[in-house]
Amino acid sequence: MTLTEGAPASPSAAPEAAPEPVPFGPGSLLWEQMGLYTSAVAGNSVFILQVMHPSIGTVVDRLSGFRTDPLGRAARSFASVQTWVYGGRTAIEEGRRLREMHKPLSAVDEEGRRHHALSAEPWAWVHLTGFYAAVAASRYFAPAPMTPDEEQQVFDEFLNLGRILRVPERMLPKTIPDYWEYFDDMVENTLVPHKVAYEVLDRMGRVPPNVPGPLRPAVAPLSAAGGRLGRLITVGTLPERAREKLGLRWSALDERRLRAAGQIIGRSTPLLPERLRYMPIAYRARQAARAQERLERALAERPM
Repeated sequence: MTLTEGAPASPSAAPEAAPEPVPFGPGSLLWEQMGLYTSAVAGNSVFILQVMHPSIGTVVDRLSGFRTDPLGRAARSFASVQTWVYGGRTAIEEGRRLREMHKPLSAVDEEGRRHHALSAEPWAWVHLTGFYAAVAASRYFAPAPMTPDEEQQVFDEFLNLGRILRVPERMLPKTIPDYWEYFDDMVENTLVPHKVAYEVLDRMGRVPPNVPGPLRPAVAPLSAAGGRLGRLITVGTLPERAREKLGLRWSALDERRLRAAGQIIGRSTPLLPERLRYMPIAYRARQAARAQERLERALAERPM
């Protein structure tokens, strides 16, 4: 999870009225989609969109472990995301934990401006980039793109997820058109070509720094191959205007390559066993939900 900028909200400010967050469960689209390993394929482009926000980029630059422990940072982030969707009541506690964790954090940029955790705009941006990622992943990597009804359901579920993360209600767009107006405005008028975004791109394909020395020669070819695919996916799933701000080139051939890779991923993923499709927390949660359904059915059918 990344951080935020600006002065913290006044403790005396009146709390905003918001619906209480509801834990996710079977039947929600996020329950079906968020735990898939393929849901992470647009993760780097989302991270770049986040750190292109000046305040988030500053705090990540000063305080994040993405340079020294990229795999650990990614594992912790994915575990937290999985908890939001598959943790039941623990998801609500995880939202509170993240807020508490970020309260004391702040950083100063090169121009002397201090950026605090929990300011409304960057905190909301971190969350709301997730809906963009869901749409992009569906477009390229799902067996079929989302229908309008599915997109509306995912949007509504992201609003609920925002409440789990305690995003101020005023920062949540009310409709999908409102969202895209907000998103395009943020990309055009707030995001900058931050040095951390370039650093994330530059590190793709490198062996992670905490891989032991004796293993680095064996890992290097895998890192290089993964980096090439990762960069293709990352650059291709960025909005065009964000690519322009970063000076990244994207050709028609690149687009065809990305779509070909997406078709392979989208068609092969449903053929895998559930254990290989879903991340561990999601897999265990889905198992537990089915076991609970079987118990409830057995209790309902017991002799009386």
